[in-house]
Amino acid sequence: MDYFSESIKKAIRTVPDWPKPGVAFRDITTVLQDKTAFRKLIDAFVHRYHGHEIDAVAAVDARGFIIGSALAYELNASLVLVRKKGKLPFDTLVEDYELEYGTASVELHKDAFKPGDKVVLVDDLIATGGTMLAATRLIRRIGAEIVEVAAMIDLPDLGGSRKLQDEGLQVYTVCSFDGD
Repeated sequence: MDYFSESIKKAIRTVPDWPKPGVAFRDITTVLQDKTAFRKLIDAFVHRYHGHEIDAVAAVDARGFIIGSALAYELNASLVLVRKKGKLPFDTLVEDYELEYGTASVELHKDAFKPGDKVVLVDDLIATGGTMLAATRLIRRIGAEIVEVAAMIDLPDLGGSRKLQDEGLQVYTVCSFDGD
């Protein structure tokens, strides 16, 4: 892990037993509140994709919007919002996915991309991978190409990154918490 990744990881607050006993919640608000850590976070993504042909950054509702908007601005790319169902006002495509106890849905405007657009999909973290997989299916249905899926945090013990890689996706995360 490089210096930037380590310093961002150290800036993430771990809240034990939230939202339920046994869960170690990774709170990113401490990174956002620390101007140096936040700059390092955005710079890590910008440096990763600078010089690549990126047409759009797709950001997952809602914390992905924070990273996605800054990244899209810096890359001179469009910003596309992948929203929870019922939040977009125009014609949408919807994708359902499994949760631990039920299902959820994400949606995307049908005209969010042009076929062939090169897209980076971002969120705050990768846990089980369900939301990211659903978002990738939506993006691909429109005909855009996913260059990479990216997040600030990977929780590899939950298997999401592996699921994304098994779908043929490149995965980038700034830091990871496995069993710690």
